[in-house]
Amino acid sequence: MARYRFHATNGYECVFDARGKEIRLPERLARRAGEVAREVMRALDGREDWDAWHVSVHDLTGRRVLVRPFVGG
Repeated sequence: MARYRFHATNGYECVFDARGKEIRLPERLARRAGEVAREVMRALDGREDWDAWHVSVHDLTGRRVLVRPFVGG
């Protein structure tokens, strides 16, 4: 099992994941990225434009392993 960090950004604002999450299977990274996107949209409620936002997934060495855009708003 590996730990990954799921950061959300629009290029100007960032929501950093300092703790990360243990993910057993790499194919589950996209699902967790979608969950993070929904959590950020709830936390930053009131915004209307999520088109520029994406979740950037990194392993603990800092290597980016996945980028997933937010879907809808």
